[in-house]
Amino acid sequence: MALYQELGAGLSDEDIELKDQMHRFAKEVLRPSAMELDAMTPEEAIAEGSVYWDVWREIKKIGLQKHGMPEHLGGVTLTPMQSCIVWEELSWGSIDWAVAIGAGALPYVFAATIGNERLIKEFVVPYLEDTEGTQIGCWPITEPAHGSDVMMASISGSGISFDTGAKRDGDDWVITGQKAAWVSNATVATHSLSVVSTEDPDGGESGFGLAFVPLDLPGITKGKPLDKIGQRALNQGEVFYDDVRIPADQMLVLPRRKPGETGGGAIGNPNAGLGMMFVGVARAAFEETLEYCKQRVQGGKPLVEHQLTQRKLFDMLTKVETARAYARSVMLYNNTNPLGMGWYSNASKVYATQMAYEIADEGVQLHGGMGLSKGTLIEKLFRDTRAGLIEDGANDTLALTAAPTMIKGYEY
Repeated sequence: MALYQELGAGLSDEDIELKDQMHRFAKEVLRPSAMELDAMTPEEAIAEGSVYWDVWREIKKIGLQKHGMPEHLGGVTLTPMQSCIVWEELSWGSIDWAVAIGAGALPYVFAATIGNERLIKEFVVPYLEDTEGTQIGCWPITEPAHGSDVMMASISGSGISFDTGAKRDGDDWVITGQKAAWVSNATVATHSLSVVSTEDPDGGESGFGLAFVPLDLPGITKGKPLDKIGQRALNQGEVFYDDVRIPADQMLVLPRRKPGETGGGAIGNPNAGLGMMFVGVARAAFEETLEYCKQRVQGGKPLVEHQLTQRKLFDMLTKVETARAYARSVMLYNNTNPLGMGWYSNASKVYATQMAYEIADEGVQLHGGMGLSKGTLIEKLFRDTRAGLIEDGANDTLALTAAPTMIKGYEY
């Protein structure tokens, strides 16, 4: 199946080559393995000998962990457009794996950005040199009492403090609490970028911190992998912290805030990335449906020759293209305006996931009975897109939270 018509003007030969490379990897490695893992129990999926571990090795061998990392450490610089291309193509193959790859990189990206030489030598360099899938990160945010409201606080600047807390003790921070079962990669991860509420030595609150926590430390335990209806190749589970002690320099970000303020923009931007990912899922659902309608005969001719089918396919492609245009615009804007993410990032996530779900839903309808059959790609994509309306903040919550910021800040 040929790649879609690229409407983005000015793609370089390097951009096109990267797109082809990522598409082949998504088609040959990510999608087949995601389909295989989808049929397993969560425990079977991550068991020794599972294809899950083969894929992590393949991810590391082609150097995906190097994307976006500093070149002087052995990383690979991507242009903003190239980042859009990578996430769309990987997600076209498997949103499960795309999210796992993104979450798996996050702790190491932050550690490299901070520039602490000890952390770089001890954690970042081994991650970059890993070719066996032995270094995997996770990003524990949500808690039993905090889900979408985390993203509310990240946009509005108010609303919550995390129940998982860290207190300064001499040259260390001590972390106690629980992160909920939705932590991507949690039960297989070796390191985390844990979001915690923090206190100053004098007992006053300073806000929240992003702590780099190796997950083999004393006091760390993990729950069992979550059994979900969609994105089943994405391992998710709980992380528990019982007086977990880390050196002070592993509290990578420690924002200050005024009394009564909570939250911060540092945890809002990934929604723009998720919007870009779900463009890939939307495209996958459209292309799978188009191919099926060309082959399936009803009423004496292929489905694609029926006018109503043609109209549905036309509308599906329009949704793919509008979602891509908006998601790319937000990603490119955020790259040059890191403090201007706000409601644009939320809108990208809400719009792209909604479009992906609508396209997958229509795809199931056009597949008829086959669309309801386990083991078909469109059935998996339907379940995967339904999960997208909830993950990283439920869409209604994200929209209602961002709306006041949009109303206040929109100028005309």
